[in-house]
Amino acid sequence: MEDLLEYVPEEFQQVFSAIVDLTDAFCDKHLNDEYKQLCREMAVAVCQKGSPVKSGKPVSWASGIVNAVGWVNFLNDPSQTPYMKLGDVARAFGVSNATMTAKSMLIREGIDLIRLDPDWCLPSRIGDNPLVWMLEINGLPMDIRNAPREAQEAAYRNGLIPYIPADAEHSAAEREGIAGRVGF
Repeated sequence: MEDLLEYVPEEFQQVFSAIVDLTDAFCDKHLNDEYKQLCREMAVAVCQKGSPVKSGKPVSWASGIVNAVGWVNFLNDPSQTPYMKLGDVARAFGVSNATMTAKSMLIREGIDLIRLDPDWCLPSRIGDNPLVWMLEINGLPMDIRNAPREAQEAAYRNGLIPYIPADAEHSAAEREGIAGRVGF
């Protein structure tokens, strides 16, 4: 967590630490390390100048962060692992569903989240996320996974995709870093 503090303005570091302590404990108990890391990174994005994060309780923001990351990754879909109903997330944090949803909406709007958002996708699901692989080529959308290797290599070199699909071996370390994802 200390490495992420460098991306958090000093006046937000205390609330950031409080939020991360809550999301870490939640993810350790109910989710997994991938969710834990994305929640930490989202806490960085939320703890920026212009953010309303200093108003309200850290537990409310922590639940909103888990909800937002879960919303992107379909946490409430029983076919997914891990799976958790979003109402159960609120109960586990001890906040109302309305409070959690309100914070989640502020976060989603503040950092322009969309479903399957490539920047907030669980690393284990990047390979199956169609938004990661859709590129515009000569004005037409194309799934780069179906392109020749040379095109995949060029897209990778230009930072458009996280790894070369033809190689199919990658690591979470190849994911985009936090620096490009701050919001508000």
